[in-house]
Amino acid sequence: EVRLVESGGGTVQPGGSLTLSCVVDFPLTTTDMSWLRQAPGKGPEWISAIKLGERSTGISYYAPSVKGRFTISRDIAKSTLYLQMDDLKPEDTALYYCAKGYRGQDPTYYTVDRGQGTQVTVSA
Repeated sequence: EVRLVESGGGTVQPGGSLTLSCVVDFPLTTTDMSWLRQAPGKGPEWISAIKLGERSTGISYYAPSVKGRFTISRDIAKSTLYLQMDDLKPEDTALYYCAKGYRGQDPTYYTVDRGQGTQVTVSA
């Protein structure tokens, strides 16, 4: 059983920024990783992934809803995955969680090997 623990959520005004962290207990060099979110009253949404690649920075993917505003990254030495979120909008309000692996944009593929999440609220 793997462990993933998110942190960094909070309340921010529209246009603001937050950085989420996901600390894991397995080597980030051995797996792709994803971020998902679930807004109140809605189903989960895959938003970003970082795949293993020849470069230490990996290869990143984003959903259209966050592309250009969010940046995924990882610190292998710290076993930590990050999500830098800029220009936040009220519609970004959701529970954000990280998951092991990348299996495309269907959120039903990420029901196991995931964290409990951290809440992000964007409100004036």
